[in-house]
Amino acid sequence: MARDGFTLLLVCCCITIITHFFYFLFFSLKLGNTKSMQTSSFFAGVRSQLPTVKHDAMAESTAPKWAQKTVSLPPLRRGCHLVTSKIVKEIEQDLSGFKCGLAHLFLQHTSASLTINENYDSDVRDDTETFLNRIVPEGSSAPWKHTLEGPDDMPAHIKSSMFGCTLTIPITNGKLNMGTWQGIWLCEHRDHPTSRRVVVTLNGI
Repeated sequence: MARDGFTLLLVCCCITIITHFFYFLFFSLKLGNTKSMQTSSFFAGVRSQLPTVKHDAMAESTAPKWAQKTVSLPPLRRGCHLVTSKIVKEIEQDLSGFKCGLAHLFLQHTSASLTINENYDSDVRDDTETFLNRIVPEGSSAPWKHTLEGPDDMPAHIKSSMFGCTLTIPITNGKLNMGTWQGIWLCEHRDHPTSRRVVVTLNGI
Protein backbone atom coordinates (compact mmCIF):
# COMPACT_ATOMS: atom_id res chain seq x y z
CA MET A 1 0.00 0.00 0.00
CA ALA A 2 2.79 2.39 0.92
CA ARG A 3 4.44 1.68 -2.39
CA ASP A 4 1.20 2.44 -4.30
CA GLY A 5 0.75 5.69 -2.41
CA PHE A 6 4.31 6.75 -3.19
CA THR A 7 3.81 5.94 -6.87
CA LEU A 8 0.58 7.98 -6.96
CA LEU A 9 2.32 10.92 -5.32
CA LEU A 10 5.14 10.76 -7.83
CA VAL A 11 2.68 10.72 -10.74
CA CYS A 12 0.83 13.74 -9.34
CA CYS A 13 4.10 15.67 -8.97
CA CYS A 14 5.10 14.92 -12.56
CA ILE A 15 1.69 16.01 -13.85
CA THR A 16 1.95 19.26 -11.86
CA ILE A 17 5.42 20.01 -13.17
CA ILE A 18 4.43 19.30 -16.77
CA THR A 19 1.30 21.48 -16.43
CA HIS A 20 3.29 24.42 -15.02
CA PHE A 21 5.86 24.03 -17.78
CA PHE A 22 3.22 24.27 -20.53
CA TYR A 23 1.56 27.26 -18.81
CA PHE A 24 4.95 28.98 -18.64
CA LEU A 25 5.67 28.21 -22.30
CA PHE A 26 2.25 29.46 -23.43
CA PHE A 27 2.48 32.79 -21.60
CA SER A 28 6.07 33.33 -22.73
CA LEU A 29 5.11 32.93 -26.39
CA LYS A 30 2.10 35.19 -25.98
CA LEU A 31 4.17 37.90 -24.28
CA GLY A 32 6.87 37.64 -26.97
CA ASN A 33 4.35 38.08 -29.79
CA THR A 34 2.88 41.13 -28.06
CA LYS A 35 6.29 42.76 -27.68
CA SER A 36 7.18 41.92 -31.27
CA MET A 37 3.98 43.55 -32.50
CA GLN A 38 4.62 46.61 -30.34
CA THR A 39 8.21 46.88 -31.63
CA SER A 40 7.10 46.53 -35.25
CA SER A 41 4.44 49.19 -34.70
CA PHE A 42 7.05 51.48 -33.14
CA PHE A 43 9.51 51.22 -36.05
CA ALA A 44 6.69 51.55 -38.55
CA GLY A 45 5.71 54.81 -36.86
CA VAL A 46 9.31 56.04 -36.93
CA ARG A 47 9.66 55.20 -40.61
CA SER A 48 6.45 57.04 -41.40
CA GLN A 49 7.87 60.20 -39.78
CA LEU A 50 11.16 60.11 -41.69
CA PRO A 51 11.42 62.46 -44.73
CA THR A 52 10.93 60.78 -48.07
CA VAL A 53 14.01 60.99 -50.29
CA LYS A 54 13.26 61.46 -53.95
CA HIS A 55 15.84 59.13 -55.45
CA ASP A 56 14.78 59.90 -59.00
CA ALA A 57 15.40 63.62 -58.52
CA MET A 58 18.83 63.01 -56.98
CA ALA A 59 19.83 60.61 -59.75
CA GLU A 60 18.69 63.08 -62.37
CA SER A 61 20.67 65.96 -60.85
CA THR A 62 23.92 63.95 -60.72
CA ALA A 63 23.54 61.97 -63.94
CA PRO A 64 26.33 62.69 -66.46
CA LYS A 65 25.24 64.58 -69.55
CA TRP A 66 26.73 65.38 -72.94
CA ALA A 67 26.62 68.21 -75.45
CA GLN A 68 28.43 68.68 -78.74
CA LYS A 69 28.78 71.47 -81.25
CA THR A 70 30.98 72.18 -84.26
CA VAL A 71 32.42 75.70 -84.23
CA SER A 72 33.50 77.23 -87.55
CA LEU A 73 36.40 79.68 -87.34
CA PRO A 74 36.91 82.22 -90.18
CA PRO A 75 40.04 82.11 -92.38
CA LEU A 76 43.02 83.54 -90.51
CA ARG A 77 46.43 84.50 -91.84
CA ARG A 78 49.41 82.27 -91.20
CA GLY A 79 50.42 82.47 -87.55
CA CYS A 80 49.02 81.92 -84.05
CA HIS A 81 45.66 83.43 -83.16
CA LEU A 82 43.73 83.79 -79.89
CA VAL A 83 40.25 82.29 -80.40
CA THR A 84 39.00 81.78 -76.83
CA SER A 85 36.19 84.32 -77.01
CA LYS A 86 34.95 83.03 -80.37
CA ILE A 87 34.71 79.43 -79.14
CA VAL A 88 33.16 80.35 -75.77
CA LYS A 89 30.54 82.50 -77.50
CA GLU A 90 29.48 79.54 -79.65
CA ILE A 91 29.18 77.08 -76.76
CA GLU A 92 28.23 79.27 -73.78
CA GLN A 93 24.55 78.24 -73.79
CA ASP A 94 25.42 74.55 -73.43
CA LEU A 95 28.42 75.29 -71.21
CA SER A 96 26.28 77.12 -68.64
CA GLY A 97 24.40 73.89 -67.89
CA PHE A 98 27.48 72.11 -66.48
CA LYS A 99 28.57 72.48 -62.86
CA CYS A 100 31.60 70.21 -63.23
CA GLY A 101 33.02 68.43 -66.26
CA LEU A 102 35.40 68.50 -69.21
CA ALA A 103 35.41 70.29 -72.55
CA HIS A 104 37.16 68.44 -75.37
CA LEU A 105 38.17 70.41 -78.46
CA PHE A 106 39.05 68.59 -81.69
CA LEU A 107 40.37 70.41 -84.77
CA GLN A 108 39.32 68.63 -87.99
CA HIS A 109 42.40 69.58 -90.02
CA THR A 110 45.98 68.43 -90.66
CA SER A 111 47.64 71.76 -91.51
CA ALA A 112 46.63 73.76 -88.44
CA SER A 113 46.80 73.09 -84.70
CA LEU A 114 45.40 73.97 -81.28
CA THR A 115 47.29 74.88 -78.15
CA ILE A 116 46.85 76.80 -74.90
CA ASN A 117 49.23 79.64 -74.13
CA GLU A 118 49.59 83.35 -73.29
CA ASN A 119 46.37 85.33 -73.80
CA TYR A 120 47.66 88.87 -73.18
CA ASP A 121 50.84 89.81 -75.04
CA SER A 122 50.54 89.22 -78.79
CA ASP A 123 54.35 89.14 -79.02
CA VAL A 124 54.20 85.62 -77.58
CA ARG A 125 52.15 84.48 -80.57
CA ASP A 126 54.50 86.19 -83.01
CA ASP A 127 57.56 84.67 -81.35
CA THR A 128 55.97 81.22 -81.43
CA GLU A 129 55.41 81.52 -85.17
CA THR A 130 59.06 82.59 -85.61
CA PHE A 131 60.20 79.56 -83.62
CA LEU A 132 58.10 77.14 -85.71
CA ASN A 133 59.42 78.58 -88.96
CA ARG A 134 63.02 78.22 -87.82
CA ILE A 135 62.84 74.61 -86.66
CA VAL A 136 60.80 73.35 -89.65
CA PRO A 137 62.62 74.26 -92.88
CA GLU A 138 60.62 75.39 -95.89
CA GLY A 139 61.34 76.11 -99.54
CA SER A 140 63.32 74.51 -102.34
CA SER A 141 66.19 73.56 -100.06
CA ALA A 142 63.92 71.63 -97.65
CA PRO A 143 64.16 67.80 -97.85
CA TRP A 144 60.41 67.18 -98.12
CA LYS A 145 58.84 64.93 -100.76
CA HIS A 146 55.22 65.91 -100.07
CA THR A 147 54.97 69.23 -101.92
CA LEU A 148 51.82 68.72 -104.01
CA GLU A 149 50.14 71.81 -102.54
CA GLY A 150 53.18 74.05 -102.34
CA PRO A 151 56.36 74.46 -100.28
CA ASP A 152 54.35 75.23 -97.13
CA ASP A 153 52.37 71.97 -97.38
CA MET A 154 54.62 69.46 -95.60
CA PRO A 155 55.88 71.98 -93.01
CA ALA A 156 52.23 72.65 -92.11
CA HIS A 157 51.65 68.92 -91.44
CA ILE A 158 54.74 68.72 -89.23
CA LYS A 159 53.76 71.80 -87.22
CA SER A 160 50.24 70.44 -86.80
CA SER A 161 51.62 67.26 -85.23
CA MET A 162 53.97 69.24 -82.98
CA PHE A 163 51.14 71.15 -81.26
CA GLY A 164 48.38 68.63 -81.92
CA CYS A 165 44.73 68.95 -82.83
CA THR A 166 43.04 68.36 -79.44
CA LEU A 167 42.62 70.14 -76.11
CA THR A 168 40.91 69.11 -72.87
CA ILE A 169 39.81 71.89 -70.50
CA PRO A 170 38.03 71.51 -67.14
CA ILE A 171 34.56 72.99 -66.67
CA THR A 172 33.65 74.60 -63.34
CA ASN A 173 30.30 76.28 -62.64
CA GLY A 174 29.42 76.77 -66.28
CA LYS A 175 32.78 78.18 -67.41
CA LEU A 176 36.05 76.95 -68.89
CA ASN A 177 38.38 76.77 -65.89
CA MET A 178 41.61 78.10 -67.39
CA GLY A 179 44.33 80.14 -65.74
CA THR A 180 44.26 83.93 -65.73
CA TRP A 181 46.79 84.24 -68.55
CA GLN A 182 45.76 81.19 -70.54
CA GLY A 183 43.95 81.32 -73.87
CA ILE A 184 43.03 78.96 -76.70
CA TRP A 185 45.18 79.41 -79.79
CA LEU A 186 44.43 78.35 -83.35
CA CYS A 187 47.75 78.07 -85.17
CA GLU A 188 47.36 78.43 -88.92
CA HIS A 189 50.31 76.86 -90.79
CA ARG A 190 49.30 77.48 -94.43
CA ASP A 191 50.01 80.53 -96.59
CA HIS A 192 46.48 80.41 -98.06
CA PRO A 193 44.17 79.81 -95.09
CA THR A 194 40.65 78.49 -95.15
CA SER A 195 37.95 78.32 -92.48
CA ARG A 196 38.66 75.80 -89.74
CA ARG A 197 36.23 73.55 -87.84
CA VAL A 198 36.55 72.69 -84.16
CA VAL A 199 34.28 70.01 -82.66
CA VAL A 200 33.60 70.86 -79.01
CA THR A 201 32.28 68.02 -76.81
CA LEU A 202 31.09 68.75 -73.27
CA ASN A 203 30.69 66.06 -70.63
CA GLY A 204 29.90 66.36 -66.93
CA ILE A 205 27.16 67.10 -64.42
